[in-house]
Amino acid sequence: MGIIGGTLGYHLLRTSQRLMDGRGPSMDGSAYKGKSKVEVLLGGDIWNQIKNRTVIDFGCGTGADAVEMAQHGARVIGIDIVERYLAEARNLANESGVSNNCQFVNHTDTKADVVISMDAFEHYASPLAVLKQMAVLLKPNGKVITAFGPTWYHPLGGHLFSIFPWSHLIFTETALIRWRSDFKTDGATKFSEVEGGLNQMTIHRFKQIVAQSPFKIEHFQTVPIRRLKPLANRFTQEFTTAIVRCTLAR
Repeated sequence: MGIIGGTLGYHLLRTSQRLMDGRGPSMDGSAYKGKSKVEVLLGGDIWNQIKNRTVIDFGCGTGADAVEMAQHGARVIGIDIVERYLAEARNLANESGVSNNCQFVNHTDTKADVVISMDAFEHYASPLAVLKQMAVLLKPNGKVITAFGPTWYHPLGGHLFSIFPWSHLIFTETALIRWRSDFKTDGATKFSEVEGGLNQMTIHRFKQIVAQSPFKIEHFQTVPIRRLKPLANRFTQEFTTAIVRCTLAR
């Protein structure tokens, strides 16, 4: 993937960064300011789908979404592998008065009615293994409700590497990683090794992975980028989709 590489690509990226001077596309979460991230990503009906149900927030982070779900009547178990995130999440649950029905752990044997996953499937190193793990966490009639994006062909699908729209597709991985090493010192040598991981997930690839998993797609929706909505259709969806919403059943 990528056309421009080598020293030329590296220097063009450095020049682009200087020209943008912090004015480039933002992925800092400001799109959710004053809004419910859960509702924006999963749709307004999500509260009815989880009320009075046992919900696992898979990859809960610092717990804000899990706490909000608990406030809407769900019994929530937040799972994450980062202990400092779990500690913050527990404090938030206590402060929010939902600690009785909102717990945070690094694993659980409790079976859930619903597993929720948000902003994650474009990051997992092994998304198929994650789906198999989710299947173990569900009751027989349980479902996975997920929303993720941007996917790889989205204008900002490269996340940090999207200095300008689709720049992650224009430059080679080697050039982009070399440019990133100017200000990140974690030693990453490819997209999958950067903080949080980046697995180049596309809509087509996600469907292929689900087909290999214990699940089938019950509901699938691609929410178009607002400015590109007039151009959005099944032929252009890889490039015009902002959010993928999906419900999976066994």
